[in-house]
This record gives sequence, structure tokens and C-alpha cells, in this order.
Amino acid sequence: MSETKILLESGTNELEIVEFYLDEMRANGDYRGYYGINVAKVLEIIQMPELTEMPEAPHESVLGAFTLRNEVIPLIDLAGWLGKTRAGKEPPKVIVTQFNRTKSAFLVSGVTRIHRIGWQEVEAPTNYVSALTVNSITGVVKISGRITFILDMEKICMDLNPEDEPDLAPAHAVRETIAHREYRVLLADDSTMARKMIANILTSAGFRVQTAENGELALQYLLKAKAKAAEEGCSLDRFVNLVVTDIEMPSMDGHTLTRRIKEDGVLRRLPVILCSSIISETLHHKGMAVGADAQISKAELSELAPRALRLLETQAD
Repeated sequence: MSETKILLESGTNELEIVEFYLDEMRANGDYRGYYGINVAKVLEIIQMPELTEMPEAPHESVLGAFTLRNEVIPLIDLAGWLGKTRAGKEPPKVIVTQFNRTKSAFLVSGVTRIHRIGWQEVEAPTNYVSALTVNSITGVVKISGRITFILDMEKICMDLNPEDEPDLAPAHAVRETIAHREYRVLLADDSTMARKMIANILTSAGFRVQTAENGELALQYLLKAKAKAAEEGCSLDRFVNLVVTDIEMPSMDGHTLTRRIKEDGVLRRLPVILCSSIISETLHHKGMAVGADAQISKAELSELAPRALRLLETQAD
């Protein structure tokens, strides 16, 4: 999965998704819903493995665990998590994933194929759609005439492991250092949960945070800030000092946002931190190719505030 062509390119504002489906039992007949996950998060797709029961499973949708290449991986019934009853029409499939440096597996009814799409084709879900899917949808895209929902796998895993919240001690240490400064950070992330969590970390460190729900809105904010700085004859620093952005976002992804920033004669001076669940040694080169100043996995959010401060201090020297 991880060696497809799209993963060798940077800043194209495209992605590849593994499309799968859930057959759901309903009173008026079975229903098939289509979903997608970034191929960068998928390790492999396997048949239903032999499971071992997990004592004190955090949620009834956690069916148990299995061993794959000497690693114990929990299996989550995705239909159960979404509050649906899966129809057992055919043998299910298991999608083994890795993001935030953690491996998990999701039970689904079946897998269709891999689709290459542009992020501009992905729309943010309405509040109504989000509510119907336990607020676990980050995007909606039309593929082959049908609607496919992009799932927020990070939120699912975070909800299953709420104790895995980042340590705020490093952020508080940064706050003491920048107590008399006004550093402004623009944060772009399409996940409401992630946006609130990261904003809280940065605010705890003493940064002033402005948020955007995707790369397109973030770029619009930056261009307006640049125009206002030029109009008032002041530095861009008066409005924004640093950008923190997710990679996977509707309309414009973080790699494309970073490339657009670094191609702009004024905006290019802004340090950019990519903060994403898909940052790994394998994909690190993509962020470097578009000019990111730092890359942090969402599994290491405690490092975000100290890294942001170092970048700002280096820029000031």
C-alpha cells in the first residue's frame, strides 16, 4: 500500500484513498454505505483473523486482538463503533492501519478499490452528517456517482483511548519563556477534536492561536494578513508568526498549503510545522520537498510548543 506513486509526490493537493463499505441492517432492508481512508494509513487488508478476547476492552466495538508479524493488534468493529448493525452477507475484511505510530485494525464488510482524488473534491461534512456518524467524518467526496465518507480514524482511536492525551508540562515551560511576547500562530486542521486539542496546547504555552478548518481557508487568512501588513506599512509578524498545519484536509491539504507559503515572496519567511498522524520516516521526505521547517507526529504533540519556540528564536537570530 505504501509504495503507490502518489506517496512519492509532494504538494499536488491529491491523495489516494482505500474505499470500503459497510453493509448495514435496517428495518426496511439492508443498506450499503461507502467510506474511505488515506492509503498512507493502510498497511494491508486481510481476512478475518483468529481473535483473542481483550480483558476490560474500552468499548463494545473492540472485538478482541490478533497477532500479526509478532505484534498484537486490536480489532475494532467499525459498524459497531458507528452505532450500526453490520449485515453478515459475506465474509468481512480487516483493514490494518498505522497512524500516530500505532497499529490498529478495523472490521469492514468489504473493500472496493483505491481511488486517486484531489482534495478540492472533498467537502467538509455538514453538522447533520457529522451527527449521524458519531462526529467521525472529516470529508465527503463523490466517487463513481456515489457518496463516500472519509473517516476520522484518529478521533475513533482517541475516543477508545482517552488517557492518551498529550503532556502539557512542556507547553507550560514554554509559557514561562515567552511570557512577555505575543507570538501568533495560525493553526489549520479539519478535525474539530484535533483542532481543539492542538489549540489548547499552544494556548497553554502562551501563543495566540487563530484556527482554520482547512488549507484553503488558512491560505486566505495569510493572504489577507499580507495585504493588511502592506496597507499599514508594517511587518507580517504583527498578524502571524508561525503556521501549524495538518496534512489531510478538504479543499487544500497541508503539503500544498506549505508549498504555496514557501513560493510566496512575503509568506515564505513564516516557519511552517506539519503536524499530522501520517508523518513517519517513510513520508518525511514529502514535507521536506515542499519546504516544511519541522514535522511532528500527532503522537508527539508534547513536542509541538518547544519546537515552535525554537523555530521562532532561530528566525529572530
